[in-house]
Amino acid sequence: MNSAMKSILWVSALFASLTVSATAHADEPAPSRPPIDKCVWEKLTDKTIGLAAWAQRCDFGFRQIHFEFAGNALAIKYSDGGAADPLIEVFEIKPGETAEAAVQRLFLEKTDKAVSARCVLAPYTEGTVPAGVKRYTFSPDAAYAKELAALADLNDVPEPPCGDWGEMPDGIQYFEAPAGEGRKVLFVRIGQDEPLFDEQTLQILGR
Repeated sequence: MNSAMKSILWVSALFASLTVSATAHADEPAPSRPPIDKCVWEKLTDKTIGLAAWAQRCDFGFRQIHFEFAGNALAIKYSDGGAADPLIEVFEIKPGETAEAAVQRLFLEKTDKAVSARCVLAPYTEGTVPAGVKRYTFSPDAAYAKELAALADLNDVPEPPCGDWGEMPDGIQYFEAPAGEGRKVLFVRIGQDEPLFDEQTLQILGR
């Protein structure tokens, strides 16, 4: 094989490699919205925890904000605050469990029995739910909801009716799992405002 032919083959192989690399990169989800002023998106990945997420790193001068992995979670860290606050927690689905069964188990483990007995698993459908994902919350059953409505004070924000792992009266949070087969579920705390992480492109790894 002459040198000219070798050069042609080498260039062709390099082009093919670059094409595969570019295609793989293009397949990765990009942030679903622009960053806010003074912030930039960065991709954070932890294979041990099993999560990849886009999160914003911000510099407002008097305060810097970034995200980091801590324990089983992606957490937000403020330069003028204390410890990082977990916003997305990752939990294992046990062998033989469905995602729904895992969500139910986690809720029961973390909620007082007197409260959990009066709350039911329900699909979380507010906002835009990404394709290939299911979201869940826990809401008062019919009798409990009627009781709460009778006691409601329109001037006060009520306590979370189903505890800290159910629906929130003044914020957004939910469990999230891949539709179909999966080995992990997430608990996502959005809060009251648009979060500094991208809830639309969360990736569960090693599923």
